[in-house]
Amino acid sequence: MEIDLSAFHFLRPLWLLAVLLGVLLPLLWHRSQDVVRRLQGSIAPHLLPHLLLTPRDNPRLRPVHLISALLVLGGLATAGPTWEQDRPPFLENKAPLILALDLSPSMNADDTSPTRLEAARHKLHDLIARRTGARTGLLVYGGSAHLVLPPTEDAALLNSFLQALSSELIERPGKDVVGVIDQARRLLDAEGGPGSLVLLTDGADTSQLDEIGKHLAGSKLQMLVLAVGSADAGIIRMADGQPRTDASGRPVLGSFDKAALEKLAEAADAPLGSLTLNNDDLDWIELHAQRHFVAASDEQRESQWKDAGYWLTWPLLVLAFLCVRRGWSLNWSAALLLALNLTVPQPSRAEGVADAFLTPDQQGRWAFKQGHYLTAAAHFKDSYWKGIAAYRAADYDLALASFARLDSAPAYFYQGNIHTRRFHFDEAITAYRRALELQPQFPEASANLALAIALQKDHDAAAEKAPNLKPDEVKFDQSGSSQGETVQTPQASSDALWLQNLSTSPAKFLKQKFSLQDAANQARGAVRP
Repeated sequence: MEIDLSAFHFLRPLWLLAVLLGVLLPLLWHRSQDVVRRLQGSIAPHLLPHLLLTPRDNPRLRPVHLISALLVLGGLATAGPTWEQDRPPFLENKAPLILALDLSPSMNADDTSPTRLEAARHKLHDLIARRTGARTGLLVYGGSAHLVLPPTEDAALLNSFLQALSSELIERPGKDVVGVIDQARRLLDAEGGPGSLVLLTDGADTSQLDEIGKHLAGSKLQMLVLAVGSADAGIIRMADGQPRTDASGRPVLGSFDKAALEKLAEAADAPLGSLTLNNDDLDWIELHAQRHFVAASDEQRESQWKDAGYWLTWPLLVLAFLCVRRGWSLNWSAALLLALNLTVPQPSRAEGVADAFLTPDQQGRWAFKQGHYLTAAAHFKDSYWKGIAAYRAADYDLALASFARLDSAPAYFYQGNIHTRRFHFDEAITAYRRALELQPQFPEASANLALAIALQKDHDAAAEKAPNLKPDEVKFDQSGSSQGETVQTPQASSDALWLQNLSTSPAKFLKQKFSLQDAANQARGAVRP
């Protein structure tokens, strides 16, 4: 372990007074044991050496020496020696990212195999896969910008919606980068920290360049531009792979506007990269995102230091054992109580050592960080963390019971998720609305509320169309059970399987959502020409 002596200091220097006391204690003790000095005022100096019998035993370890060592080491440990800065734990995580994918028709050009849009989706899939445990949001844009998913750690859910993205989802033509920036800023405001916006596009609307800097000003949002396409214009493909043609029957070409992308990057003060066949572009994104995240975090500017004093607890423990020696005084009442406690039969517990040093919630946090969610849920006393652990472990009954004890926006949000998984849409909608009442700025709850409402409508419509048929005859076997079996859909173990079980596909839901948002924006006059 390398020690930087130039940065060495103590976090709590007042505790060094205990070190001074430990150094002075043996000197004071020896002074108090000096019989000659105590009797000098009572006996004549020339008689004193002849009246005293001084034992000539060899110097040996005395209790005062061990007490002095305990004070010195304990004072040093408590003072907090340090020489290395400690970053806040959350800064060790990957920087939050908001991905914005251009869905304009030019992204269907085939100059990048198989198309620009398909290549961009594949690249985003790889980026999401390598960001396990990090929060990633998803936006799309064309002539208008729309939120697909707020920042989430659920890679399966992100990929489910990512695969549903196509240029047919947004009808309004254009490339509304300003709208994307506004959406990303709202998401980061809800997150309460810095982040990066990654724009995957093949061009830009140069009429918006003057507004981009104004919309980025005063925010902790960094913008990265990843160019998709090549210098050679490609043929725009339809959904079935056939080339799109104009009125004269000629294929429509999708241009790649490199000059506009360079102007966009300059206006946003954003690094400009390009899609690559290897992972260099992914490394480029994560490097810029992490640098910005560390530099922009307010918490990083506050110096935090690692306390190295705990290393001295081991020699302190050895000294404590050395203090128990024959001939030295001992508090027998405490020893007796300890002995009685050891002899009384105790229930057998495998985690007895952990119980002696950690609270149940601390044990739960340790198990949670290790990914042992069932164990964490069993340990947690805190209702919120018990619910989170049970939710991660797919024990939805325990999670629902835990969240039901709380009256907070996150608790109602998770209740809504559980009800939606179980197709209890009325309860889910009620829970999401309650979460938004307690916390109006809650993008995840807003998105899931819209999804639950759409699913409820489709579910009700499907129920109305389903024929209500009764069986002509029901036969029972000798055991009294019906020959007909009730088929139950197994509980989905992941969000990806859960989405596959829904009657509304992500693509259909997103198209309806974007269409409604565009209509609402046009009614308010909020959509830019």
